[in-house]
Amino acid sequence: MNGPSLLKCICDETRFEILELLQKNEELCVKDFVEKLEKDQPLVSHHLKTLKKCGIVKSRDEGKKSIYTISNNQLSDLISNITKASKKIPVLCSEDTCC
Repeated sequence: MNGPSLLKCICDETRFEILELLQKNEELCVKDFVEKLEKDQPLVSHHLKTLKKCGIVKSRDEGKKSIYTISNNQLSDLISNITKASKKIPVLCSEDTCC
């Protein structure tokens, strides 16, 4: 995967929120995401499927649940660094004018 493809996979707000939760909690199931993000289960499942298809998250089955994690430490570090950097950069554009 190249840089632009990676950024396309993580640039959706819900997907990035999922990655931030995983970066903080390491492992979560769909129910955890639904509760923490206060979003519908089908939406959360769709975004997890996309992240998994991109190779950004991986899952393992635990009984009837699928447990999700970020696929490697470099991606976890990237999410952490983006979150930190975004808090330090002054707001240069609003959501209406960016992306």
